[in-house]
Amino acid sequence: QVQLVESGGGLVQAGVSLRLSCAASGRTFSNYHMGWFRQPPGKEREFVASISWSFGTTYYADSVKGRFTISKDNAKNAVYLQMNSLKPEDTAVYYCAARERRGTRDYRDYDYWGQGTQVSVYS
Repeated sequence: QVQLVESGGGLVQAGVSLRLSCAASGRTFSNYHMGWFRQPPGKEREFVASISWSFGTTYYADSVKGRFTISKDNAKNAVYLQMNSLKPEDTAVYYCAARERRGTRDYRDYDYWGQGTQVSVYS
């Protein structure tokens, strides 16, 4: 059974950095695509970034490109989201998600989800 556990959220001032972690377990993820999504208060869940576990290819939403970096550690079965220059509009619950094979930007295509971690950015 796939389990995804996020950590690293918090309450921070605009301009600082945070790194979110996603610990994955339950199977071999070599054929999986891993994604980070976020859900701001009162809004729909949205794509942030994703990475191919096999090839390391990365994708980003325009709103975070140049500020956020997604990465993975095969040995630890972990995926990370380094978030720099945080803005108040980055405030959301951040979710790690997994999908077998090709990745997409639609959260409805992902099969497995973590419980989420809250990121709050104040100005």
